Amino acid sequence: MIVLQQFSPLFIAMMLLAAGSAFFSCSEAALFSLQADDRRALRSGGMSGQIAIRLLESPDRLLTAILFWNLIINIVYFALASVVSIKLERDRLHAEAGTVALVALLAIILFSEMIPKTVGVLMPRVLAQTLSLPLAAAVRVFDPLLPMFAATNRAVRRLLFPNFRAEPYLALRDLEQAITVSTADEELAALERLALQNIVLLSDQRADELMRPRKQYRSFSPPVSLNDLDGRPTRSGYVLVNEEGSDEIIGAIALNYLPTVPRNHLERFAKPVIYIPWCATAASVLNELQRQEREVAAIINELGETIGIVTLEDLLEYVFADQASRSARLLETSPIHQLEENLWQVTGMATLRRLSREFDVQLPTMKSTTVAGAVQEVLQRLPARGDQFEWEIFSLEVIDAEPLENLLVHVRLRSEQTE
Repeated sequence: MIVLQQFSPLFIAMMLLAAGSAFFSCSEAALFSLQADDRRALRSGGMSGQIAIRLLESPDRLLTAILFWNLIINIVYFALASVVSIKLERDRLHAEAGTVALVALLAIILFSEMIPKTVGVLMPRVLAQTLSLPLAAAVRVFDPLLPMFAATNRAVRRLLFPNFRAEPYLALRDLEQAITVSTADEELAALERLALQNIVLLSDQRADELMRPRKQYRSFSPPVSLNDLDGRPTRSGYVLVNEEGSDEIIGAIALNYLPTVPRNHLERFAKPVIYIPWCATAASVLNELQRQEREVAAIINELGETIGIVTLEDLLEYVFADQASRSARLLETSPIHQLEENLWQVTGMATLRRLSREFDVQLPTMKSTTVAGAVQEVLQRLPARGDQFEWEIFSLEVIDAEPLENLLVHVRLRSEQTE
């Protein structure tokens, strides 16, 4: 008790410093534990939530500031604890001096590191929103020192690792080998390899190869009500909202994710769509959807007109579904179906890439990416029922051409190919 009374100002200062260290430890854990849903909620929340998101836009700056202030506070804290211990040693109170040093160490570990970080991880969204304002002020005060720390960091890296180079990208076969080694279940490894191959193929697929064409989805002009849907869900799973006075899509409503669905003014729940040119890769579409936290991309042509849409579900189905195709998604039928020996039924929406892979043949480069487009290019006109012609190794006959998007073609291998 005498020790507490004698050094009470120092102990109070140490408690305040420990609270400051706990603040920065909790802030670090909370902000860097935020998941995509948490960030989305904070971004659409109040000012404090938006401040937290802005801090995370420069993670190096934020982390450096937190570590700097935490280090300064801890140094001062242990300096005060050392002062108390040294004075007690001089007064020959050895047991008390040791107790102060041990308690100071345990207190900073438990109450300024372990407990605050645990709480920050458990409640990241609430604490990030609560602590963002004072944390932003601390980061702003640290900003003048940031260039010095950044320059020191670069100098140390160049001094200690002068020949450091970024590792090259792993080849697909290296990743496949890693999957094979990581699991003893051959069936699971095969599925993982298939998903990996599909992910890599996203960089080769164009957006217009995966999109739902304009005639394969419905869009509505505001105001939108449930009666407009005629009691049927849309094929894409989204209610697409047009710009007023236009048929260009500006928003999408995911009815499945709404807690309650009102009967009128559904457009109020629409989220903006992103716009992607038709020639962009499917991988870039996925990247943009993730970066902007959107679920629907409108595919536009050279004139800026919407020619189709790609949803996040479409991309995920392409990656994870075995033999995924647009025909299966849009027409609920297999794109290539064998009817009998040397006779296949092919939908117009089947891609030439799928046709090439199915028959293991290299097809010529064409402007079109689908069978329907290839048929039009070969015939140099719109196809009609009964049209028969030969193309590459195939003999084709148009079975149904109305409407064009539901084109069906019977395909045979030419006689010389079957011999």
